[in-house]
Amino acid sequence: MSLTVAVQMDPLDSINIAGDSTFALMLSAQARGHSLFHYTAEDLSYADGRVWAKAHPVTVQRREGDYFRFEAPVNLDLGEAADVVLMRQDPPFDLGYITATHLLERIADRTLVVNDPVSVRNAPEKVFVLDYARFMPPTLITRSLDEARAFLAQHHDIVVKPLHGNGGKAIFRVGSDGANLSALIEVFNQTWREPHMVQAFLPAVAQGDKRIVLVDGEVVGAINRLPGEGEIRSNLAVGGSAVKTELTDKEREICAALGPELKRRGLLFVGIDVIGGEWLTEINVTSPTGIVAIERFDGTDVAGLIWDAIERKLAERG
Repeated sequence: MSLTVAVQMDPLDSINIAGDSTFALMLSAQARGHSLFHYTAEDLSYADGRVWAKAHPVTVQRREGDYFRFEAPVNLDLGEAADVVLMRQDPPFDLGYITATHLLERIADRTLVVNDPVSVRNAPEKVFVLDYARFMPPTLITRSLDEARAFLAQHHDIVVKPLHGNGGKAIFRVGSDGANLSALIEVFNQTWREPHMVQAFLPAVAQGDKRIVLVDGEVVGAINRLPGEGEIRSNLAVGGSAVKTELTDKEREICAALGPELKRRGLLFVGIDVIGGEWLTEINVTSPTGIVAIERFDGTDVAGLIWDAIERKLAERG
């Protein structure tokens, strides 16, 4: 079947096509004969009971410096003229992001939105994971300096990070002496209204932070991300490097526990992060990445598997 696919993402001229998962999904869709439209979340409008996007018909190709071509923009009725909306803009998971989920929720009974906008809104990546606390390192959610100090006294070495951050940004390690903890909490409290995540530091992060990708609740592949020189962060966006990996028994147990709930919620494309083969730290549902590296190491066409799942869901809808 030929589908009309609207891709809600960041500006196309801002991405790195060598590793961008959304670009890989667009290439795969185009290869199947699907028509692509690109727009940003800021291009959404609501009028007369309909949700519209000022969207560019687009073609893509894997050629550095010349990887997309826009046609003149059109007002695309997402509830009537689109078969699929890929909600793939990067966080921050702020009120703009949440509002986009509210608008897309209004068309989800007619157009397949991936991932489901209600579930994305209700599953912030560092909050949804708390449902699986039995797999997590010791964790504190707080704005309180006193609580953070008590947690440090108990665990001796901690990391502090924004609750709705992404891409490895603003993650700080604080040692047992507590140097700068008070200043750090002060800055976090001034910068963000929500509480912050404090976790016991896991020395095993030196051996990598594994990204495991699940499609419709099933594991399709993984990469291990190694931190750069002098770093505790292994995110590829901040200088980490990807290597081939296999899943541990514990990681398979984690995936088996998560899979049915991800499928139930309509979270079709999910990336989870696991440290040391056993510690679950995040469940990424907004715009998970990693599929290009998985294909490079394992030869698994994850983008194709995602489109298989999308087409299957559309067929089930009739």
